[in-house]
Amino acid sequence: MITNEQIASNVKLGIAPIGWTNDDIPELGGQISFEQCVSEMALAGFQGCEIGIKYPRNIHQLKKALELRKLEICNQWFTYTLTVDPLGEVSKEFKAHLDFLEAMGAKVVGGGECGNAIHGKAIPILGEKVAFSEEEWQKVTKGLNELGEIARDRGFKLAYHHHMGTGVQSIAETDRLLESTNPDYVFLNYDCGHFVFAGEDPVVALKKYIDRVAHIHLKDVRQSILKRVKNNKLSFLEAVIAGVFTVPGDKEGSIDFPSLFEILEKSKYDGWLVVEAEQDPAKANPLEYAMMAKNYIVQQLSAQHLLD
Repeated sequence: MITNEQIASNVKLGIAPIGWTNDDIPELGGQISFEQCVSEMALAGFQGCEIGIKYPRNIHQLKKALELRKLEICNQWFTYTLTVDPLGEVSKEFKAHLDFLEAMGAKVVGGGECGNAIHGKAIPILGEKVAFSEEEWQKVTKGLNELGEIARDRGFKLAYHHHMGTGVQSIAETDRLLESTNPDYVFLNYDCGHFVFAGEDPVVALKKYIDRVAHIHLKDVRQSILKRVKNNKLSFLEAVIAGVFTVPGDKEGSIDFPSLFEILEKSKYDGWLVVEAEQDPAKANPLEYAMMAKNYIVQQLSAQHLLD
Protein backbone atom coordinates (compact mmCIF):
# COMPACT_ATOMS: atom_id res chain seq x y z
CA MET A 1 0.00 0.00 0.00
CA ILE A 2 1.31 3.47 -0.90
CA THR A 3 1.58 5.75 2.10
CA ASN A 4 1.13 9.50 2.27
CA GLU A 5 4.88 9.88 2.71
CA GLN A 6 5.34 8.44 -0.79
CA ILE A 7 3.03 10.95 -2.45
CA ALA A 8 4.99 13.62 -4.32
CA SER A 9 5.51 16.74 -2.25
CA ASN A 10 3.81 18.97 -4.85
CA VAL A 11 0.54 17.01 -4.73
CA LYS A 12 -1.58 16.52 -1.61
CA LEU A 13 -4.73 14.45 -1.29
CA GLY A 14 -7.74 15.89 0.49
CA ILE A 15 -11.42 15.18 0.88
CA ALA A 16 -14.47 17.30 1.60
CA PRO A 17 -16.85 16.44 4.47
CA ILE A 18 -19.80 16.74 2.08
CA GLY A 19 -19.90 12.94 1.69
CA TRP A 20 -20.58 12.61 5.43
CA THR A 21 -22.89 15.59 6.00
CA ASN A 22 -24.13 17.93 3.28
CA ASP A 23 -24.01 21.64 4.15
CA ASP A 24 -26.88 22.40 1.76
CA ILE A 25 -28.98 19.39 2.84
CA PRO A 26 -28.09 18.94 6.54
CA GLU A 27 -30.50 16.04 6.93
CA LEU A 28 -28.14 13.98 4.75
CA GLY A 29 -25.81 12.53 7.36
CA GLY A 30 -27.44 14.52 10.12
CA GLN A 31 -26.60 11.77 12.62
CA ILE A 32 -22.88 11.68 11.72
CA SER A 33 -20.65 13.58 14.13
CA PHE A 34 -17.69 15.79 13.27
CA GLU A 35 -15.41 13.36 15.12
CA GLN A 36 -16.60 10.40 13.06
CA CYS A 37 -16.16 12.36 9.86
CA VAL A 38 -12.54 13.44 10.41
CA SER A 39 -11.59 10.10 11.94
CA GLU A 40 -12.80 8.28 8.83
CA MET A 41 -11.00 10.78 6.58
CA ALA A 42 -7.76 9.96 8.39
CA LEU A 43 -8.48 6.22 8.36
CA ALA A 44 -8.98 6.37 4.59
CA GLY A 45 -5.51 7.89 4.28
CA PHE A 46 -6.15 11.50 3.30
CA GLN A 47 -3.72 14.26 4.21
CA GLY A 48 -6.23 17.07 4.53
CA CYS A 49 -9.80 18.21 4.21
CA GLU A 50 -12.10 21.13 3.57
CA ILE A 51 -14.40 22.59 6.22
CA GLY A 52 -18.02 21.58 6.72
CA ILE A 53 -21.03 22.71 8.68
CA LYS A 54 -20.25 20.53 11.73
CA TYR A 55 -16.66 21.63 12.15
CA PRO A 56 -16.07 23.59 15.38
CA ARG A 57 -15.33 27.27 14.85
CA ASN A 58 -13.08 27.39 17.88
CA ILE A 59 -9.61 27.38 16.35
CA HIS A 60 -7.89 25.62 19.26
CA GLN A 61 -10.55 22.89 19.38
CA LEU A 62 -10.46 22.34 15.62
CA LYS A 63 -6.66 22.31 15.43
CA LYS A 64 -6.42 19.75 18.22
CA ALA A 65 -8.96 17.45 16.58
CA LEU A 66 -7.15 17.63 13.24
CA GLU A 67 -3.64 17.30 14.68
CA LEU A 68 -4.68 14.11 16.48
CA ARG A 69 -5.59 12.68 13.08
CA LYS A 70 -2.71 14.26 11.13
CA LEU A 71 -5.08 16.24 8.90
CA GLU A 72 -4.64 19.72 7.42
CA ILE A 73 -7.24 22.24 6.29
CA CYS A 74 -6.77 22.99 2.60
CA ASN A 75 -9.72 25.24 1.71
CA GLN A 76 -13.16 26.45 2.69
CA TRP A 77 -15.99 27.61 0.46
CA PHE A 78 -16.72 31.35 0.51
CA THR A 79 -20.10 32.55 -0.73
CA TYR A 80 -19.55 35.61 -2.91
CA THR A 81 -22.58 37.90 -3.26
CA LEU A 82 -21.03 40.55 -5.47
CA THR A 83 -24.08 40.75 -7.74
CA VAL A 84 -26.37 41.84 -4.90
CA ASP A 85 -24.26 43.26 -2.07
CA PRO A 86 -21.84 46.21 -1.86
CA LEU A 87 -18.23 45.20 -2.39
CA GLY A 88 -17.32 46.70 0.98
CA GLU A 89 -19.66 44.29 2.80
CA VAL A 90 -18.39 41.27 0.87
CA SER A 91 -14.80 42.38 1.48
CA LYS A 92 -15.35 42.58 5.23
CA GLU A 93 -16.75 39.03 5.32
CA PHE A 94 -13.97 37.83 3.02
CA LYS A 95 -11.25 39.18 5.30
CA ALA A 96 -12.83 37.48 8.31
CA HIS A 97 -12.95 34.26 6.29
CA LEU A 98 -9.23 34.63 5.51
CA ASP A 99 -8.51 35.21 9.21
CA PHE A 100 -9.99 31.81 10.03
CA LEU A 101 -8.27 30.00 7.17
CA GLU A 102 -4.95 31.66 7.97
CA ALA A 103 -5.18 30.46 11.57
CA MET A 104 -5.79 26.95 10.22
CA GLY A 105 -2.79 27.09 7.89
CA ALA A 106 -4.68 27.02 4.59
CA LYS A 107 -3.39 28.75 1.44
CA VAL A 108 -6.48 28.54 -0.79
CA VAL A 109 -9.85 30.27 -0.52
CA GLY A 110 -12.57 28.88 -2.76
CA GLY A 111 -16.22 29.62 -3.45
CA GLY A 112 -18.45 30.99 -6.17
CA GLU A 113 -20.82 33.88 -6.85
CA CYS A 114 -24.20 33.02 -5.32
CA GLY A 115 -25.96 36.36 -5.27
CA ASN A 116 -28.41 35.19 -7.90
CA ALA A 117 -27.75 31.44 -7.83
CA ILE A 118 -30.48 28.79 -8.11
CA HIS A 119 -28.71 25.58 -7.09
CA GLY A 120 -30.34 25.70 -3.66
CA LYS A 121 -33.83 26.32 -5.01
CA ALA A 122 -36.61 23.97 -6.13
CA ILE A 123 -35.98 24.79 -9.79
CA PRO A 124 -35.07 22.35 -12.60
CA ILE A 125 -31.28 22.66 -12.71
CA LEU A 126 -31.12 21.78 -16.40
CA GLY A 127 -34.20 23.80 -17.29
CA GLU A 128 -33.22 27.19 -15.92
CA LYS A 129 -30.02 29.13 -16.52
CA VAL A 130 -28.55 31.96 -14.50
CA ALA A 131 -27.09 34.63 -16.77
CA PHE A 132 -25.17 37.65 -15.49
CA SER A 133 -26.14 41.00 -16.96
CA GLU A 134 -23.30 43.20 -18.19
CA GLU A 135 -23.54 45.15 -14.95
CA GLU A 136 -23.35 41.95 -12.91
CA TRP A 137 -20.32 40.74 -14.86
CA GLN A 138 -18.59 44.01 -14.04
CA LYS A 139 -19.45 43.69 -10.35
CA VAL A 140 -18.23 40.10 -10.18
CA THR A 141 -14.96 40.54 -12.06
CA LYS A 142 -14.08 43.86 -10.43
CA GLY A 143 -14.89 42.44 -7.01
CA LEU A 144 -12.90 39.26 -7.58
CA ASN A 145 -9.88 41.27 -8.70
CA GLU A 146 -9.98 43.33 -5.51
CA LEU A 147 -10.58 40.34 -3.25
CA GLY A 148 -7.98 38.30 -5.09
CA GLU A 149 -5.39 40.99 -4.50
CA ILE A 150 -6.25 41.00 -0.80
CA ALA A 151 -5.89 37.21 -0.76
CA ARG A 152 -2.56 37.30 -2.60
CA ASP A 153 -1.13 39.91 -0.24
CA ARG A 154 -1.93 37.56 2.64
CA GLY A 155 -0.37 34.52 1.02
CA PHE A 156 -3.58 32.99 -0.38
CA LYS A 157 -4.81 32.07 -3.82
CA LEU A 158 -8.44 32.93 -4.59
CA ALA A 159 -9.67 29.86 -6.49
CA TYR A 160 -13.05 30.57 -8.06
CA HIS A 161 -15.40 27.58 -8.28
CA HIS A 162 -17.54 27.28 -11.43
CA HIS A 163 -20.78 25.68 -10.24
CA MET A 164 -24.12 24.46 -11.54
CA GLY A 165 -26.95 26.90 -10.88
CA THR A 166 -24.70 29.95 -10.97
CA GLY A 167 -23.66 32.46 -13.61
CA VAL A 168 -20.38 30.61 -14.20
CA GLN A 169 -20.97 26.98 -15.07
CA SER A 170 -20.05 26.55 -18.75
CA ILE A 171 -16.66 26.75 -20.47
CA ALA A 172 -17.75 29.96 -22.23
CA GLU A 173 -18.66 31.57 -18.89
CA THR A 174 -15.46 30.34 -17.28
CA ASP A 175 -13.55 31.82 -20.23
CA ARG A 176 -15.13 35.19 -19.66
CA LEU A 177 -14.47 35.13 -15.92
CA LEU A 178 -10.80 34.27 -16.34
CA GLU A 179 -10.25 36.62 -19.27
CA SER A 180 -11.81 39.49 -17.30
CA THR A 181 -9.77 38.97 -14.14
CA ASN A 182 -6.11 39.41 -13.26
CA PRO A 183 -4.25 36.06 -13.49
CA ASP A 184 -2.12 37.14 -10.53
CA TYR A 185 -5.20 37.54 -8.33
CA VAL A 186 -7.88 35.14 -9.54
CA PHE A 187 -7.40 31.43 -10.13
CA LEU A 188 -9.75 28.51 -10.80
CA ASN A 189 -11.08 25.83 -8.52
CA TYR A 190 -11.52 23.21 -11.24
CA ASP A 191 -14.31 20.68 -10.71
CA CYS A 192 -14.60 17.91 -13.31
CA GLY A 193 -18.06 16.86 -12.12
CA HIS A 194 -19.60 20.30 -12.48
CA PHE A 195 -18.22 20.64 -16.01
CA VAL A 196 -19.81 17.30 -16.97
CA PHE A 197 -23.11 18.33 -15.36
CA ALA A 198 -22.98 21.53 -17.45
CA GLY A 199 -22.59 19.49 -20.64
CA GLU A 200 -18.89 20.20 -21.04
CA ASP A 201 -15.89 17.92 -21.59
CA PRO A 202 -13.85 17.98 -18.36
CA VAL A 203 -10.67 16.90 -20.15
CA VAL A 204 -10.92 19.78 -22.61
CA ALA A 205 -11.60 22.16 -19.73
CA LEU A 206 -8.64 21.05 -17.63
CA LYS A 207 -6.28 21.21 -20.59
CA LYS A 208 -7.51 24.73 -21.34
CA TYR A 209 -7.34 26.08 -17.79
CA ILE A 210 -4.51 24.15 -16.15
CA ASP A 211 -2.26 27.23 -15.97
CA ARG A 212 -4.92 29.06 -13.89
CA VAL A 213 -5.93 26.11 -11.71
CA ALA A 214 -5.03 26.55 -8.03
CA HIS A 215 -7.29 23.89 -6.50
CA ILE A 216 -8.98 20.75 -7.83
CA HIS A 217 -12.22 19.01 -6.86
CA LEU A 218 -12.55 15.44 -8.07
CA LYS A 219 -15.92 13.79 -8.40
CA ASP A 220 -17.56 11.53 -10.97
CA VAL A 221 -21.01 11.61 -12.57
CA ARG A 222 -23.51 8.81 -12.98
CA GLN A 223 -24.86 9.39 -16.48
CA SER A 224 -28.01 7.36 -15.84
CA ILE A 225 -28.93 9.70 -12.99
CA LEU A 226 -27.99 12.78 -14.99
CA LYS A 227 -30.41 11.62 -17.70
CA ARG A 228 -33.11 11.23 -15.06
CA VAL A 229 -32.37 14.74 -13.75
CA LYS A 230 -33.01 16.15 -17.21
CA ASN A 231 -36.08 14.03 -18.00
CA ASN A 232 -37.75 14.57 -14.63
CA LYS A 233 -36.74 18.24 -14.32
CA LEU A 234 -35.03 17.75 -10.96
CA SER A 235 -33.43 20.54 -8.99
CA PHE A 236 -29.73 20.44 -8.18
CA LEU A 237 -30.34 19.25 -4.62
CA GLU A 238 -32.77 16.60 -5.86
CA ALA A 239 -30.07 15.48 -8.28
CA VAL A 240 -27.60 15.15 -5.40
CA ILE A 241 -30.06 13.09 -3.35
CA ALA A 242 -30.74 10.90 -6.38
CA GLY A 243 -27.02 10.16 -6.63
CA VAL A 244 -25.85 12.12 -9.67
CA PHE A 245 -22.37 12.40 -8.15
CA THR A 246 -20.00 9.69 -6.96
CA VAL A 247 -16.30 9.39 -6.22
CA PRO A 248 -13.45 8.70 -8.63
CA GLY A 249 -12.98 4.97 -8.88
CA ASP A 250 -16.67 4.08 -8.79
CA LYS A 251 -17.51 1.85 -11.76
CA GLU A 252 -20.83 3.71 -12.11
CA GLY A 253 -18.94 6.89 -13.00
CA SER A 254 -18.24 8.19 -16.48
CA ILE A 255 -15.29 10.61 -16.40
CA ASP A 256 -12.01 9.86 -18.18
CA PHE A 257 -9.75 10.27 -15.13
CA PRO A 258 -6.61 8.79 -16.74
CA SER A 259 -6.65 11.67 -19.25
CA LEU A 260 -7.11 14.20 -16.45
CA PHE A 261 -4.15 12.81 -14.52
CA GLU A 262 -2.03 12.81 -17.66
CA ILE A 263 -2.66 16.56 -17.97
CA LEU A 264 -1.72 17.04 -14.32
CA GLU A 265 1.52 15.13 -14.85
CA LYS A 266 2.51 17.13 -17.93
CA SER A 267 1.73 20.43 -16.23
CA LYS A 268 3.52 19.48 -12.98
CA TYR A 269 0.42 20.57 -11.05
CA ASP A 270 1.32 21.84 -7.60
CA GLY A 271 -1.59 21.77 -5.17
CA TRP A 272 -4.42 19.81 -3.60
CA LEU A 273 -6.52 17.09 -5.21
CA VAL A 274 -9.74 17.01 -3.20
CA VAL A 275 -12.45 14.35 -3.42
CA GLU A 276 -15.66 16.34 -3.24
CA ALA A 277 -18.53 14.03 -4.13
CA GLU A 278 -21.76 14.78 -2.33
CA GLN A 279 -23.91 11.69 -1.83
CA ASP A 280 -26.50 10.38 0.60
CA PRO A 281 -24.39 8.60 3.24
CA ALA A 282 -27.28 6.23 3.91
CA LYS A 283 -26.81 4.92 0.36
CA ALA A 284 -23.07 5.46 -0.09
CA ASN A 285 -21.11 4.65 3.08
CA PRO A 286 -18.72 7.60 3.47
CA LEU A 287 -15.72 5.58 4.68
CA GLU A 288 -16.16 2.94 1.99
CA TYR A 289 -16.37 5.55 -0.78
CA ALA A 290 -13.52 7.60 0.68
CA MET A 291 -11.27 4.54 0.61
CA MET A 292 -12.42 3.70 -2.90
CA ALA A 293 -11.51 7.18 -4.08
CA LYS A 294 -8.15 7.30 -2.26
CA ASN A 295 -7.04 3.95 -3.67
CA TYR A 296 -8.08 4.88 -7.20
CA ILE A 297 -6.40 8.30 -7.11
CA VAL A 298 -3.16 6.80 -5.80
CA GLN A 299 -3.23 4.30 -8.66
CA GLN A 300 -3.64 7.15 -11.14
CA LEU A 301 -0.86 9.18 -9.53
CA SER A 302 1.42 6.18 -9.67
CA ALA A 303 0.57 5.51 -13.32
CA GLN A 304 1.45 9.10 -14.20
CA HIS A 305 4.66 9.03 -12.13
CA LEU A 306 3.35 11.65 -9.73
CA LEU A 307 4.53 9.60 -6.79
CA ASP A 308 8.02 9.67 -5.27
